[in-house]
Amino acid sequence: MDEANLESIMGLIVNAGNAKSDAMEAIQAAKAGKFDEAAEKIKSAEASLVEAHHSQTGLLTKEAQGEHMTVTLLTVHSQDHLMTAIAFTDLAKEIIELHQKIAD
Repeated sequence: MDEANLESIMGLIVNAGNAKSDAMEAIQAAKAGKFDEAAEKIKSAEASLVEAHHSQTGLLTKEAQGEHMTVTLLTVHSQDHLMTAIAFTDLAKEIIELHQKIAD
């Protein structure tokens, strides 16, 4: 695996991990009634997801241009990490909304 692909894969893993962590912190903030903080954490999670998508897009672009990459366990892990972070962030938004309704 070349250095550029490894960098993209690690970008996926790191940014997806950051997104998931921020989403969890957003839920914790909402549980404590800190809805402004929860909103900020969700914004941060979404920004990390955008960065992860940039890494993913780079890999997909290379593939579409005929630069095929050997799929490794690390590659699969990065994609799994991203999809989990996306789902977790979406669910965090719903949980925060429920906490807001309960608080109102």
